[in-house]
Amino acid sequence: MPTIYHDFTINSSPERVFETVSTPYGLDNWWTQRSSGKQEIGSVFNLFFTEEYNWFAEVSVLKHNEQIEFTMVKAMADWLPTSFGFILKEEQRGITTVEFYHKNWDSVSKEYRVASFCWANLLRQMKQYLEEGIITPFNERN
Repeated sequence: MPTIYHDFTINSSPERVFETVSTPYGLDNWWTQRSSGKQEIGSVFNLFFTEEYNWFAEVSVLKHNEQIEFTMVKAMADWLPTSFGFILKEEQRGITTVEFYHKNWDSVSKEYRVASFCWANLLRQMKQYLEEGIITPFNERN
């Protein structure tokens, strides 16, 4: 099954990056319009983008400040049953390598290709948020 991968570094601590990818407040600053959920295995996050894209994902892997994975439970058909996650490694004090993955796609479909492009843009915006405090308005995000 195909997997999307994006690896990059952020000039920020693993703790701060982890908060940004694992809490509603963090997610809302670079990805979702609004979200809810808890940093707990089995917690279901509501990932709200629009009425049409009101998705849900369950926390399936959790290692505080090191890794989080979400398994989609309600989304468009191509996203089911995919999982996406973040593995964080502190390379130097205050510099974190992010290994992003989005796995279990049925095929390299049009939606897979679109998702890969969108993730690249969104992860760049997450990096800008953490390094420069820039929050791209939701309606300008990809």
